[in-house]
Order: sequence, then C-alpha cells, then structure tokens
Amino acid sequence: MNWQEFTALLVLATAMSFSPGPNTTLATALAANHGLRRAMPFVCAVPVGWGVLLSLCALGLGALLLAIPLLGLAIKFIGVAYLLWLASKIARSRQLSEADAERMNVGFWQGAALQFVNIKAWMLALAIVGGWIAGRSDPGLRFAVVLPVMLAYAFASNLLYALAGSLLREWLSGPAGSGRRLVWFNRAMAAVLVATAIWMLFL
Repeated sequence: MNWQEFTALLVLATAMSFSPGPNTTLATALAANHGLRRAMPFVCAVPVGWGVLLSLCALGLGALLLAIPLLGLAIKFIGVAYLLWLASKIARSRQLSEADAERMNVGFWQGAALQFVNIKAWMLALAIVGGWIAGRSDPGLRFAVVLPVMLAYAFASNLLYALAGSLLREWLSGPAGSGRRLVWFNRAMAAVLVATAIWMLFL
C-alpha cells in the first residue's frame, strides 16, 4: 500500500468515524446519563464488533450481501427497528436516576452486535474491502494494515464522544439536580437516532 492509498484511507476513516452516527450518539448519551465508566464497555465494543464485521466482509460476506439484495434489506430494517427502539429508551430517561440499566441497557455485547445492523458500519466495511483489499495482489498484508488503523479510529471517535457526554453530565443534571436539561439532551439524542434510522431507510 503506497502513501497515497494510505492517506485516502485515513481521510475516509476520519470522515466516517468522527461524523455523528448510531455509535457516537449512543456513546454520548450513555456517558451523559451514566458517566464515562459505564459507557466504556460500549466504547470498547464498537471496534471489536466492527473489526469482526470488516474481517467477515474481507472473507466474502460483503460479496454475499451484494449478491443477495434481500439480505441487505433485512439488515437495514432490523437496524432501523433497533435504532428506533433505542431512541425510545433514551427519550424516556428524564432524570439521571431514571437512566438505569433497565432503561438504557446497551452493554458490550449489544454494542458489538449493533455493528451488524448498522448500515453506516456496513457501508464503511464494504468501501474499505472494495477499495483497499479485494482484488489486490497482497490482500492479507493490506488487511493487516487496514484493520488496526480502523480499530483505532473506531475506539478514538467513540471515546471522544463519550468524553464530551461525561463532561456535560453535571451541567445536564441542572439546578438542584432537577434534570430538566437532561430531558432535552436525551430527546435530542433520540431525535438523532431517529434521523439516522430514516437516513438508513433511503440508502
């Protein structure tokens, strides 16, 4: 992989990883409601789940997905339904004390599984396999370069959003812990997830 290809990979990784999406929205909401420590399992789950997704796409799952349109539609609708369900959970958390494990239970395994119904994650994985790995004379070596770079970006972007959420936590609790600001913050995060779900429908 020459430096032009590597630079293009970094540009794509930056644009896709740090732009708002289901992962970054959830990382922010979890940290704002629960604190950074409680958000870290999800932050760590994202690169793990996405790394598995990228690996499977490199091994041929991506080609299968493109060959069977109904499979892609199934993933899309499951992803949309899951995002809408998460949005409803977040929107109903009105106080820090109400944002408990039952209301916003998005842990490590759910975070990892989310990558498989996240259309943005699929788009990125397919773009990377198609543009940097598949059909090349050295696919194994390229994959060995691409994977750690993308895992680092996935972790860093979600950690950054989680840090932002945790820094807002005290302010969001409002005067005397009323939580009024948190209500509107959670509604805004839920609205972002709903908008993302609608966007996914038209991809």
